[in-house]
Amino acid sequence: MKILITGGSRGIGKAIVELFAKEGHDVVFLYRSSDKAAEELCCATGARAVRCDVSISADTTKAVKATIDMLGGIDVLINNAGISSFGFFDTITDDEWRKMIDTNLSGAFYVTREVAKVMIAQKSGRIINVGSMWGKVGAACEVHYSASKAGLRGMTRALAKELGPCGITVNCIEPGVIDTEMNAHLSDEDVSALCDDTPLGRIGSPEEVAHLAYFLSSDKASFITGQTIGIDGGFAI
Repeated sequence: MKILITGGSRGIGKAIVELFAKEGHDVVFLYRSSDKAAEELCCATGARAVRCDVSISADTTKAVKATIDMLGGIDVLINNAGISSFGFFDTITDDEWRKMIDTNLSGAFYVTREVAKVMIAQKSGRIINVGSMWGKVGAACEVHYSASKAGLRGMTRALAKELGPCGITVNCIEPGVIDTEMNAHLSDEDVSALCDDTPLGRIGSPEEVAHLAYFLSSDKASFITGQTIGIDGGFAI
């Protein structure tokens, strides 16, 4: 399969790149600024990288075109690119709000809009959005992040209805607390408290999320669409 992954140089995205490449698929990933990490991942996996800021529509158009030129098409799109930040609701600035929404929600829309043209023409495809459990339950001091991830839930369901007749499935993965750089700021006490609130009593790994994405991209998931699937150890139930 021909795979495009956004936000692929680190964390969950990196684990997804590694898994698909290991399984013999042709992988391109987008990254915003981590040149060294992207280069190292390409060398380690054989994947190819395209630098792109998904929050900029023109960038995504160019990046998707470059991907299609390299791969000859796209069978699977995984919208993983995302940012996070913390702050009380009334301290979030207009710029911080726009940056969060533009990256986490608009970015997924921009990339999907371009990739869908290819998938519609070939009458097949898999689109997987990587959301967050906070898009379901909400997180204090992360109003903008929670809102952006909740938006992915709605976009997933709407796209599943619109693109289903073309043989395209659209699903959303909602990770819980995962051991990535995004959560590196958490203290040992914070992690312990989150584990206590998680029925399985631990945080998750990027590899576990990658395996769910891989399943949803496979023929085994061909009748699954419009679904939001939590991978959070039971935190959000």
